[in-house]
Amino acid sequence: MTAMRRALLIACLALAASRAAALPEEIRPRGTLRLAVNATYAPMEYRDPETNTLKGLDIDLAAEMAKRLGVGIAWSEVPFAELILSLQSGRSDFVISGISDRASRRDKADFIDYLTTGAQFFVLAGSPAQVPADLCGKRIGTTRSTSFPAQIEEWSAKTCATAGRPPAIVAPGENSIDVRNQLKQGRIDAAVQGSETLPYAQGLEAGRYRVVGAPFTNGYQGIMVRKEDAALRETLTATLRAMIADGTYGTILARYGLSANAVPEPLLNASDQ
Repeated sequence: MTAMRRALLIACLALAASRAAALPEEIRPRGTLRLAVNATYAPMEYRDPETNTLKGLDIDLAAEMAKRLGVGIAWSEVPFAELILSLQSGRSDFVISGISDRASRRDKADFIDYLTTGAQFFVLAGSPAQVPADLCGKRIGTTRSTSFPAQIEEWSAKTCATAGRPPAIVAPGENSIDVRNQLKQGRIDAAVQGSETLPYAQGLEAGRYRVVGAPFTNGYQGIMVRKEDAALRETLTATLRAMIADGTYGTILARYGLSANAVPEPLLNASDQ
């Protein structure tokens, strides 16, 4: 090994050590981030059908952050409804798993917002629905443990009830895969997912689905951190800010066709939902 390469290696190790030192005391000695994920929400997080490995935008973002902090990641898969519980109970150090920043979720946690999102209707390609109002009185499926059921009801009250049309009927499912299966089986008339996931679903099953209208909400997905973990929140925010500045963040978003959903900088609790 040349003197130059040796000096470079020493510098890299020193940098990794300094970044790891920025992590809270309970994480640093462990050398591993404990993260829970619900791997049913492609392209944010899913199991690669060929390798059965975790894949997705959130997986790549977390891996890059951990690399820069000089630690590894121990992933655990849980239902979406248990993501917040895993954070509150301390089983997860933070949550990055397609979770929307909602005011109702901020009583015990902060959100580092890193991606724009919005709830959007979609139907099978042969559906007669052409505009969102055509879905009044129809059965609309969505994942039960997300914010989407309440958002559909709010949309229905504003769009359907005020026009004298019958309300939309929310049909909860276990996850986005379950909801799409119900749509294909004809058990529901339409479905709702985050707008960032629909291009992937359409690409996966070409010609099967059609979006109806623009997203009917506007918000952010965020990294969820316990309020008492302010030091961790600041460390993650600084790491994400550096990834945005050097282009790594943009490269990861482009990998999944989500460049249009980028934020110019990390935002704290920025959603007005």
